[in-house]
Amino acid sequence: MKLFIKYMVSIRCKMVVKAELDKLGLYYSKVDLGEVDVRGNITPEQRDQLKTTLLKSGLELMDDKRAILIERIKNVIVEMVHYADELPKTNFSDFHSMKLNHDYTYLANLFSEVTGITIERYIIAHKIERAKEFLLYDELNLTEISYRLNYSSVAHLSNQFKKITGLTPTYYKKLKNKKRNELNNV
Repeated sequence: MKLFIKYMVSIRCKMVVKAELDKLGLYYSKVDLGEVDVRGNITPEQRDQLKTTLLKSGLELMDDKRAILIERIKNVIVEMVHYADELPKTNFSDFHSMKLNHDYTYLANLFSEVTGITIERYIIAHKIERAKEFLLYDELNLTEISYRLNYSSVAHLSNQFKKITGLTPTYYKKLKNKKRNELNNV
């Protein structure tokens, strides 16, 4: 049985979910960003208990099919931008269609309708957050960051960075208090 959990975007969240499943005696084969594969069935009581305990940790057990698909789209983007060693070289629309087994036009229309922004804007926001992270740790130069995030050039990255943050990447790097957004707030 598959469960879908909103706001599960970090390793800490996965640990919280695993601990709660263990407390309830539920066996699982996989806990990924936003998804849990539970072996066997869950009683209504177990489901209610899990829902309540997850809410205390800021996580939400989801039931609505459209909301689940939106969350899956977000999780694919978070995983792709923040946790993959390298962004896919393929077109993002093809990548999403393949990962989620849906036509991209359907995914894009649903996402825009529900969230009020396009998938493309959501991806850009996450790529800029990832760029901030790279700048914060000061391990890569701008050329390496633009390559890692699949930008066509440093200028393209810099233009998007400034459009989103109001700052150039170089100026951001010089700031003493660099501010990053939590992934579920991007």
